[in-house]
Amino acid sequence: MKKQNMNRDWIATARTLSQALPYLQRYDGATVVIKFGGNAMGDDDEMASFARDIVLMRHVGVNPVVVHGGGPMINSMLDRLNIESTFKNGKRVTGADTVEVVEMVLSGMVNKRIVQAINAEGGKAVGLSGKDANLMVCDQTSADLGFVGTPADLDTSVLRTLFDAETIPVIAPIGAGRNGETFNVNGDTAAGAIAAALKADRLLLLTDVAGVKDANGEVITDLTVNSIENLIADGTVAGGMIPKTETALDAIKGGVRAVVILDGRAPNACLLELYTEHGAGSIIRAE
Repeated sequence: MKKQNMNRDWIATARTLSQALPYLQRYDGATVVIKFGGNAMGDDDEMASFARDIVLMRHVGVNPVVVHGGGPMINSMLDRLNIESTFKNGKRVTGADTVEVVEMVLSGMVNKRIVQAINAEGGKAVGLSGKDANLMVCDQTSADLGFVGTPADLDTSVLRTLFDAETIPVIAPIGAGRNGETFNVNGDTAAGAIAAALKADRLLLLTDVAGVKDANGEVITDLTVNSIENLIADGTVAGGMIPKTETALDAIKGGVRAVVILDGRAPNACLLELYTEHGAGSIIRAE
């Protein structure tokens, strides 16, 4: 009986691989930007699973770009250093002392943890921040927010060089100012700006919810720019989902083919989205 069960498992695996072939062909050579949030990072096993998926994507011809956050890790370090953290409209007020901690945590601890996880799974990853090679030059978002930046000028040449070397960029959302400042950039905003600059085929926003939900709490799997704008206007999309959908709209208007908002805690979320018929989460397209 055990052998029969194993045979059935192997047959199911082979069938899954066969069914994935059209999608493997579809995304061969495509650029996919993945926003990996701090809440989605989980424990070491979940990190390894995410890294394995990214390595697989690279091996089947995708150019993956990982842009990460790290809010919980920043909060923890600020607490340890007794630095008070305040927010306005969901954005961290970032003073001179805070931005030093943000850069240390994101460009150091979080970024290198992801790089090491990808390398451990057989990939070749390089950690960057938006300050490297002038990848992401920012303007100050608002004087009230301090050193919080909005991406203004992006130079993706370093990313294309890494693609040619079959290397996976892992990017911390830290931007350079025009006068030598360091800016904290919202992770979703950074991912959207980088995806638009690359004219990416897909931007995957990994979060802690299953997707965009309707008034009844059901996930809407297929959306357009117009339908998202209507859902925001009538209040169906509210709270923390508003900035994510606004990031999606800006990315699409900037040239990204489609954006998917999906639950990054689900096993193999990226692979389910790219290589299965039903996908995962909510996909947003131009029309």
